[in-house]
Amino acid sequence: MTGLAAREAPVLSTFTPSSAGDLIGPPWLRRRRLAAAEEFASAPLPSEKDEVWRYSRIDQLDLDRFRPAGTGSAGPADGPGPSPSDRVRSLVSSLGPHSGLMVTIDGVLATVAGSVGDDVLTLGRAAEWPDAPSELGAVVGDPRDFVLLNEAFAVDPLVVDIAAGADLPDPVVVVHVVVGGDGTAVFPRTVIRAGAGSRAGVIEVVVDVDAGLLAGLPADTSPAPRVAAQADGAQLVVPVSEISVADDAELAYVSVQALGPRSWQLSHQASTIGARATLDSFAVALGGSYARLRTDSALRGESGTSRLRAAFIGRDDQMLDFRTLQDHLAPRTTSDLLFMGAVADRAHSVYSGLIRVRRGAVRSDAVQTNHNLVLDEGAHADSVPNLDIEENDVRCSHGSTVGPVDEEQRYYLESRGIEPGMAERLIVGGFFADIAAQVPMAGIRPTVARALADRSGAHGA
Repeated sequence: MTGLAAREAPVLSTFTPSSAGDLIGPPWLRRRRLAAAEEFASAPLPSEKDEVWRYSRIDQLDLDRFRPAGTGSAGPADGPGPSPSDRVRSLVSSLGPHSGLMVTIDGVLATVAGSVGDDVLTLGRAAEWPDAPSELGAVVGDPRDFVLLNEAFAVDPLVVDIAAGADLPDPVVVVHVVVGGDGTAVFPRTVIRAGAGSRAGVIEVVVDVDAGLLAGLPADTSPAPRVAAQADGAQLVVPVSEISVADDAELAYVSVQALGPRSWQLSHQASTIGARATLDSFAVALGGSYARLRTDSALRGESGTSRLRAAFIGRDDQMLDFRTLQDHLAPRTTSDLLFMGAVADRAHSVYSGLIRVRRGAVRSDAVQTNHNLVLDEGAHADSVPNLDIEENDVRCSHGSTVGPVDEEQRYYLESRGIEPGMAERLIVGGFFADIAAQVPMAGIRPTVARALADRSGAHGA
């Protein structure tokens, strides 16, 4: 990163080693938190001058505006968190059958259930392990910035452990519900391990209790959990998901972000893919004031494959920010990335991606594509694809498009009597139809398609 030497470490009043020490847990977890908090406190905060934060709004983030959830209050060792609301249960039901379910509320595990045996699928708290799960912190590699902040303040890290050779009939569903209200910072942490030769799917949702996917569901009749939610309040959500796909395994993973209009999200998804293994990942971004997703996919085993998809729609003054790394470290590996989005009103989107082919990763095949629709004059999209190739015998390509709705398509529809607003909605719907059909789990495909249609249909309605 550039510019770090010129900046000093921040003096923060809330995210301190002392406040990280307030979180309860086993000795190994408390040691990890303290070490991460000390490292974060001693390093300068990221800046828009740093290349990896270029085009972002990170300079507008005031960390002292937020307080970490779980500090100075009852934590996971005191028992489960508050019960999920009726609307959370309705959301889970809308996702179809599941082999396992975990729900966290402000980072505390509230529900865990499985419909298959423990010899096939293990779900639980990392804190219940005598030692740290080997993937915790290892998949992200060298943690920095907000990954360190997550390590320091994750109240209840979760583990989804799929046994070698398992073939799950339905996906595992993980729902992180944010209810803490104005000024709360929540740090979901999930470790997903797909054992050798396994076949499974995982759906992970981050949602405000009174916004996004929950807004149209039945009214909540459950007692308010801990703190009354404030749908219009500013919240900081820093999820980290670490995904390990062992040799010959196949994992489908869908993440959905549906936060309120004033929330900040700083998310990191990291994966390692073994020999002849496949990760099929799909991300959906709908909410947030500033919502960032960094996706790192490391192909470490020969003939491993990663398929990375994302769909996003920005409105109002929203900013959706995506950074990706397709990292080929082994021969004959394949990565295929397609991110598609639209921005309306005064929204801004950023896509910056890197294909890296390391020396020795011969006959690697990598594709990186980003398409953007700009629906209003005040909206803006940046697209910056990059290549870093250290081998000769490879095939790599990248491309991007940024532009308005096709005027010929608009004219065709309007000339047949379709009013302008409806014509635009049909065109935007068609733009997303193909990628929505690529959601790798059939059960959640209608939910994703409906969420994209609702959000795109709201423009100009």
